[in-house]
Amino acid sequence: MRGKLLKTFAAVAAVLVLGGVAGCGPFWVNPYITVTESHLNWVHIHYYNLNRKPIRRVSVYLTGMGYVEVKKGTSELVSNDFAKGHENDTWTAIKTYRTEVDPAHVNEIFQNLVNYGLLDREKTGKRSKKDKFDRFIAVKANVSNHTYSEQENIFEVDPELAEQLLDVVREFDDPTK
Repeated sequence: MRGKLLKTFAAVAAVLVLGGVAGCGPFWVNPYITVTESHLNWVHIHYYNLNRKPIRRVSVYLTGMGYVEVKKGTSELVSNDFAKGHENDTWTAIKTYRTEVDPAHVNEIFQNLVNYGLLDREKTGKRSKKDKFDRFIAVKANVSNHTYSEQENIFEVDPELAEQLLDVVREFDDPTK
């Protein structure tokens, strides 16, 4: 009896160790949280419109304290501060502006994104059926000590979340600037 119990314990321990090594998180972590206001919260959205040549890019960076930085243009610098294509004709085609908004408003934006599944790593059943995408949107975030960083096109993975992210880009992408 004791040998059987020991084998069972060893098997359970092995499964737990393998799960930890494989990067599996605990199943009880809820991705739909109530966002608390914090200066440590941030969301960084990259949007590309692939319909036009050269590609139009917009980058929106929001922090929990209400700081907003928007970069836009056709330069690779919009989405990559370490881009190397300085010989490219569009290298200087970038505009950056910074503003501050009410932190409570930014917290509402964060909560809305969380409600639409920003932190949900199990995006089962949400994948788009479309073959070709003329737009690309990606997001990185740290909201209430929950992180999300994915380089996939959110339009492919989760179209509903992609539209919410695009609404945030539209809110801060002032076409007059």
